[in-house]
Amino acid sequence: MKPLLGYLFLALGISFGIASNSLAKISEGFTKLTPSVLCILFMCITMFSIAKAMHALPVGFAYATYSGLTVTGVVLFAVLKLNQVPNIYGIVGIILIIVGVIMVNYLGRLN
Repeated sequence: MKPLLGYLFLALGISFGIASNSLAKISEGFTKLTPSVLCILFMCITMFSIAKAMHALPVGFAYATYSGLTVTGVVLFAVLKLNQVPNIYGIVGIILIIVGVIMVNYLGRLN
């Protein structure tokens, strides 16, 4: 598989990861049927996409990028939709996650 296809699967995994984690909150502990079913379905799509991305990209790079950007996306969802604004330590932590993803992407390449 070509790396470009790996990046596309990675982007798909990140998008569905953000959606599935956001739906986990909306499902209210899996008590609402539709968001619960969508959460599980989206998580399956997420894992499939990440597995395909790891086929073309290094595992550490793919998973670090997926996890960092998914966490950041879920925090952004919480701020925009749920009015859950993190305190200064949370903001610094998210910035450090983003910096870590950038470092892994640009400085942490395998030979």
